[in-house]
Amino acid sequence: MTTLPTGRPDPGWYEIRLEGRLNDRWAAWFDDLTLTHTTGGAGVSVLRGHVADQAALHGLLTRLRDLGLPLISVARVDPPHEPGP
Repeated sequence: MTTLPTGRPDPGWYEIRLEGRLNDRWAAWFDDLTLTHTTGGAGVSVLRGHVADQAALHGLLTRLRDLGLPLISVARVDPPHEPGP
């Protein structure tokens, strides 16, 4: 886990996989996270993005629980690479 200049841990970027297809209209409910889907079968919904802190992560997981889609995984991931100048 990386540490911010304030000495507090930076929760960083997360990828959350859910069983089933979460309708695109729910994307706005998840702030700045991107919503994508895998193909085939019932599919898998994938939310990915930066989470501000542990409280925000727990709030996000609570929202997902309330939707009733089975949770497949929650993983900390590297941020996307931005092209250099």
